[in-house]
Amino acid sequence: MIDLPDQDMKRILVTGATGQIGSELVPELRKRYSSENVVVGVHSRPPSDELRDSGPYERVDVVDKTTIDRVADDYDIDTIYHMAAILSAAGESNPWLAWDVNMNGTYNVLEVAREKEMVRVFCPSSIAAFGPETPQENTPQETVLKPRTMYGLTKVAGELLCNYYFEKFGLDVRGVRYPGIISYKTPPGGGTTDYAIEIFHEALKHKKYVCFLREDSTLPMMYMPDCIKSTLDLMNADLSKLKHHTDFNLAAISFSPKEIAAEIKKHIPEFEISYKPDSRQAIADSWPKTIDDSAARQEWEWKPSFDLVSMTEDMLKNLKVRYCL
Repeated sequence: MIDLPDQDMKRILVTGATGQIGSELVPELRKRYSSENVVVGVHSRPPSDELRDSGPYERVDVVDKTTIDRVADDYDIDTIYHMAAILSAAGESNPWLAWDVNMNGTYNVLEVAREKEMVRVFCPSSIAAFGPETPQENTPQETVLKPRTMYGLTKVAGELLCNYYFEKFGLDVRGVRYPGIISYKTPPGGGTTDYAIEIFHEALKHKKYVCFLREDSTLPMMYMPDCIKSTLDLMNADLSKLKHHTDFNLAAISFSPKEIAAEIKKHIPEFEISYKPDSRQAIADSWPKTIDDSAARQEWEWKPSFDLVSMTEDMLKNLKVRYCL
């Protein structure tokens, strides 16, 4: 992976920097571009000791454009990673907040970037952009987008809005449709795929887990190192080679609760899983099982590094250290 030249990327703001992805994206950005050049945007969740002590952080409420403006001016920001969002299950509990944060927040970020003629903006979408009418197997890049959740609705609208800013104003906005993201460092953030994180913690602590999805609910997933890699790969890609910009399909691993439980049992033979589907099952049923990400592979050479076996091994190894097991 080749970093952007200094003259192309000087100062970076990460909104939602204390969330699941943001909290692991920031350390990598600070490693690449120096700590003082990456500003942590903090709102409701305070920064970890690592984020607080390793570089600047500021209060940024994406629904309040003045806070983005102030930080952009104070730090001469020219690149934004817009990671602030209300996720799927949390969004169904409070759809009004999901609309405000996901839509108005995105609009505010784009407007600040346009007004200040920034170099680049990353604004992720999600598999939540798909719906029941979308082909569930090998979901194509160009397909039906009719989600049934407020989160998914805002992601579809966000893709279109970001692409509008690219076409209308020449703002270099880029984004991927993230699958479910799995990490041993950060807790779940209110998503339908959260079971794939919870299951590891419960397997190690209690040797059992009650899953809120059916055993056969296959969904696209991705391990956090691949999530960070894909984000930076796209942001560093040659613009002239990109035919898409804000809506790249992204794939790594697809599995069901039954399959991941079987993989965990290879390491923890006494582990048992049971199933008690709740309201999140309907959301999962509306999403794809496998994703065609050939556009990302062709246009910016995307390739994941982890499969189910290697991810499970790495998750358990690191969580055992965390729990002193």
